[in-house]
Amino acid sequence: MTTNKIKKATVEDVPRLAILFDQYRVFYHKESDMAGAVSFLKDRLTREESVVFLCEREGKLAGFVQLYPLFSSTRMQRLWLLNDLFVAEEFRGQGVSKALIEASRVFGIETGACGLSLETEKTNKIANQLYLSTHWELDDEHNFYYLSTK
Repeated sequence: MTTNKIKKATVEDVPRLAILFDQYRVFYHKESDMAGAVSFLKDRLTREESVVFLCEREGKLAGFVQLYPLFSSTRMQRLWLLNDLFVAEEFRGQGVSKALIEASRVFGIETGACGLSLETEKTNKIANQLYLSTHWELDDEHNFYYLSTK
């Protein structure tokens, strides 16, 4: 039986992580940009501006999750934003995303965070089913807004 191997990414992982990160961006209708992916990930990890967990299966990179640190002023505690979650097509439906979510949950506990937060499109049925099945709570009491600076 093949198992999921989860590890925290380092700068040395960027070249192979960038391949999946680029696929993730293309999935969300962005132009492929490998050089940009490498630069972006290298900056986040070098500056310690994000935490990335990798999932390996069969010696291949199967998926990743990227967390950004936030803070809750009302709770006066750290909060993690699960900003990116992606599984390579050949590994979908094999528990990779659930393993990455569990690694994120454990990391939240280890860092004393009050919780994790995420957003996904209402039309992303697979992701919405995944989050509910992994005990995320849907917040239907708040509106989320976006203000563009570009």
